Order: sequence, then C-alpha cells, then structure tokens
Amino acid sequence: PDALAIAAELDAMRANGTILGPLHGLPILIKNNIATADQMNNTAGSFSLLGAKVPRDSTLAAKLRKAGAIILGKTNLSQWANYRSNNSTNGWSAYGGQTEAAYYPHQDPSGSSSGSGVSSSLGLALSALGSETSGSILSPSDVNNLVGIKPTVGLTSRYLVIPISEHQDTVGPMARTVKDAAYLLQAIAGVDPNDNYTSAIPNNGSIPDYVAACDYSALKGKRIGVAWNVVDIYGIDAPVMTAFQESIALIERAGATIVDANFTAFPQYVNDNNETLVLNADFLTNLPTYLSELSYNPNNVTDLAEVRNFTHAFAQEDWPDRDTAVWDDALFNQGWNNSDPRFWAAYQVNLYYGGEGGILGALSRNNVSAVLLPTQLSPGIPALVGSPVVTVPMGFYPADWNVTYNARNTLVETGPKVPFGLSFMGNKFSEAELIGLAYAYEQRTMHRNDVQPYIIPNIELGDFVK
Repeated sequence: PDALAIAAELDAMRANGTILGPLHGLPILIKNNIATADQMNNTAGSFSLLGAKVPRDSTLAAKLRKAGAIILGKTNLSQWANYRSNNSTNGWSAYGGQTEAAYYPHQDPSGSSSGSGVSSSLGLALSALGSETSGSILSPSDVNNLVGIKPTVGLTSRYLVIPISEHQDTVGPMARTVKDAAYLLQAIAGVDPNDNYTSAIPNNGSIPDYVAACDYSALKGKRIGVAWNVVDIYGIDAPVMTAFQESIALIERAGATIVDANFTAFPQYVNDNNETLVLNADFLTNLPTYLSELSYNPNNVTDLAEVRNFTHAFAQEDWPDRDTAVWDDALFNQGWNNSDPRFWAAYQVNLYYGGEGGILGALSRNNVSAVLLPTQLSPGIPALVGSPVVTVPMGFYPADWNVTYNARNTLVETGPKVPFGLSFMGNKFSEAELIGLAYAYEQRTMHRNDVQPYIIPNIELGDFVK
C-alpha cells in the first residue's frame, strides 16, 4: 500500500542527485514469509497469522529498503513453505489461494516460492525473493524459466523470516537473468547480529562483488563435475537428458574440463528419512521462536500445536481435505525438538549424506569448482549441508510432450513448453564462482528466450492501484 509513496520519495532523491545503488527505485516482490513492519501481512499463507505484527522489518526487508528497492508486495507460497501437508498442492495457501505457472494452462508452479517464481518470470517486478529449505527457490525457478540463487545458509539473514529449519533455511533471489539475480543477492547478503549463522561469512563478513563475477570467460580452464549416479538413480525425461548432455558439451567447448563427480552416499540417502527428523526437530524449536517475536499475535498461536489447532478449527484452512500430516508427524510420531539429545545424531547423518558422501565430498575428491545436475534433481543433497546452488534455464518440453498431472490431478507437472533448468552446485560461500559459471553458460545459450509463456500481462498496475 505504501509503494507509490515510497517510489515518489525515491524519484525525488534521484532528482536531487542521490542514488542509493543499482536497485534504486526498482520494484521487488518478496515471499509472504519475509516480515515487513508496514501494512503488509506476513502469514506464510495461513489465516492464523493474518493481522499479526512484527516490531521491525526483517533484516532482508530493511536491506532492500536501504538499497533503494521498492518492496511492491508479498507473493503467494505453498502454505507454511510446503511444511504442513502431504496431500496439498504446490502454490496453494489458505490465505493466497492457488497460484499457477504461466507456460501451460494450469501449470504446477512448484514450490514453495511459487508466487515469487511466477511473478518474476512474468515481469511483474524486476525480481523476487524466495526462501528455500530444500528446493523452494530452485524448483520454482526450474519450472518458471528463471535464474534462482539458493545461497549458502548464513549468507543471507533469516531474522523475522517464518522458519522451518535453522540448519537449512536460506533466502535468495529469483530473476530473469543471472546479472539481475546477482544485483539482488548483493543487496541482501551480509552479517546480521540477529542471525548467528551469518557470523560464518568468511573474510570478516566481507561480501564479494557478485555483479563483477558475471564473466563470459568464467568457464575457461575450470574443472566441472557431473553427479551421474544421481541421474541414474532418479532418472529424467528424455528431453531433459538431451538438453543436459548438450549443456555439458557446450560447457566443454567454453573451455571447461568435465569429470564424473558422484555423490557416493546417494544410494543410502534416497532410502533414508533422516532429513525429516532434523526438519521436524528444527520446526518444533524455530517456529515458537518466530512467534515469540511478534508484537501483536491476534490468534495467540505460540507453537506448532496451537497453529495446528487453529488450522483444524478454521474452515478456510481447508482441513481435512488438505491434511496436517507433516505437523502430525512432528508432534505425535517424533515429538522431540533440536534441543533433544537425539537431534545431534540425526544431524550428523545429514552432514555425511550432504558432506563427504554428497556434494562436498564430490567437490574435494575430484578437485572441481562445481557439480552439474538438472535442477529437478539438484536441491536435496546441498540442502543437507547448507551449500549454494545456482539454476539457469536449460530448455523446455517439446510441443508433442504428453501432459502429466500432480497427485490431485489438478495441476500440470510436465507438458508442452514447460521449462526446466541446469544447476551449478558448489562449496559453501562459493556464490561468486557459481554466478560466474552460470553467467558464462547463460550468455552462450539464452534459453530463457527460447520459450514464451501462454499468458503475458497486458495491463498496468497503476490502473488498479489508486
């Protein structure tokens, strides 16, 4: 509601010769779990938090404002960042309704940063912020033909962001180009005393120049790995495999050396539910911490049990049609949080699957700068250790591809013109290098331009915002 007034102030500053930075006066959208101390709500898509107030902006919102960006609004998300239900749909929340992607009628937008993906792809803002615990930036970027940067856990503050897991949550940009994403990451990265994970940023908290890292020659002389065993175990559709193989060949032609770099513990990981134990335990601790920060809590929800009770009692939350199985598991099957002695053992298993047995081991053993995977296969392992990933558009399904639907048979998961991406996975705090590699690939391919959405906005926001 304040966007036009803020824009006028920023225009006046520019007219007087003051420019706050490259984002000055540019509109940015943020996911509806990133708090702002203004008239906008921060609900995670739940009526339980409608009208709740925070004492100040989240650190990321404050950084955007300091950089001169205009926070145009909040984007819909898969409710509670996809951490409520086993039978809901990507892009649905009680408060926001159902978001659909724009490349095929009723296309699944993926999640949980569904609205951030669709809005950024359609150009409703320069770019958007999403959050990720495991896949929630990368996957919507994948199917919405976007560049997504899932930063190292600790590069961007989570203070006053509705959480799932302190060990896996991170916030990053979703944009139409690598350079746009780099500009946004530059504005939000940095140490925050309110999030002690940011104290791990190397070089005394100094942030690299991510925009300068956008180098056409960045692939030359690099060793790049491919985690073929992940592809073999999960499998991918033929058009994705063809595009992946063509991308590997292009990266070689750009001067890189390609080597195998498998995730050695991946066969065990895919048959283990250990990650769920860690996420449940973190959620049982981290959600009450966020709720305790609220300066106004209209429904007096203070922990997961109370949020669950509200959800079961409030008709618009669509329970039981959309269950609360994730919460039920955390509360009743598991029942312990991350201060329990059992947590540390579970977390060590995660660190093995993601570390020596996963992405970190693949990088070090094979002396590679990054590991490649189709983005639909990339999020899980880096999530376990909080390491970064950058996804770039790689292609799209052909016009004669048969439509496949989600479990509810309501959204199209794959179909003609549905996009997919390529992921560059790296070591912690290697974002600058990954951005360079992704930029060099993007500039040689420009696959985002190969497919157009079937919906294109043709109205002006000013016609509706008075």
